[in-house]
Amino acid sequence: MRDRSRDASSSTSRRSTSTQRPIKSIRGAAAWLDRVGIAALLPGSELVLPSLWEAISGTRAVEWAEIDPDGRNVFTPEMAKCWSWKDELPARELGVVGKHFGRWAALVAPRMLPPLYALTGRSGQANDFREAELTPVQLDVCEAVLGAGPSTGPELRALTGLEKKQVDAAVVALQRTFVLTNSRVVEQRNGWGAIAVDLVARRWPQKKLPAVDEAERMLAATVLGSCGEISAADLGGALGWRVKRSRETLDRLVERGEAKRSENGGLALYR
Repeated sequence: MRDRSRDASSSTSRRSTSTQRPIKSIRGAAAWLDRVGIAALLPGSELVLPSLWEAISGTRAVEWAEIDPDGRNVFTPEMAKCWSWKDELPARELGVVGKHFGRWAALVAPRMLPPLYALTGRSGQANDFREAELTPVQLDVCEAVLGAGPSTGPELRALTGLEKKQVDAAVVALQRTFVLTNSRVVEQRNGWGAIAVDLVARRWPQKKLPAVDEAERMLAATVLGSCGEISAADLGGALGWRVKRSRETLDRLVERGEAKRSENGGLALYR
């Protein structure tokens, strides 16, 4: 059974992104990200956010590879840009990239960090991960990054003595809570480069944070603005929120005159 809320909001997202002129440079990617605020690396059937892939290619249909003159599978030109820029944006401090809302790669404009960080309840100091409720493994990983600086998975395993599975799981969990974020790619002797992660509070220090209710409003308004029309479930999927929290926040936007609510077959839609 198709989710009508996904279909309605996703179609709006497709229209809003596919009509834009495809971006051609990393600076163009940074400007696009600043404009939309929060995005995904690639489009997803259950995700209404605009994606870097769509901004580059002009379509939601993802084409990963093509055959080069030597008969090898290589990235399409559009995917080559997409894959390169997701690493270059954080390396040049033009964007925040990581699995910050789920197990998919998210892109966040630096201007959106204050409201996102406000929801963590932490102080904003480089070692504020000590204020959070972390597992011993997660704490070991954070302490290693604090002491050694931006670190790759292999480096973290060497620093902590932990197994790969433990480090990988800790990094994902710490990105979800905005403790760690991608920093840069470090070339390896063999295979793909490895992502080095850093502490969000050290890489992107925050001095003034909004109140929690204002932060939620700012984030919901940003997602709504880039998608055009969404349901509470859509907002929850984009920000990793429960539907109740998403609905209450969207209703506050309606009360403030910043959004309109309509019913479609019993489903509340916001635009």
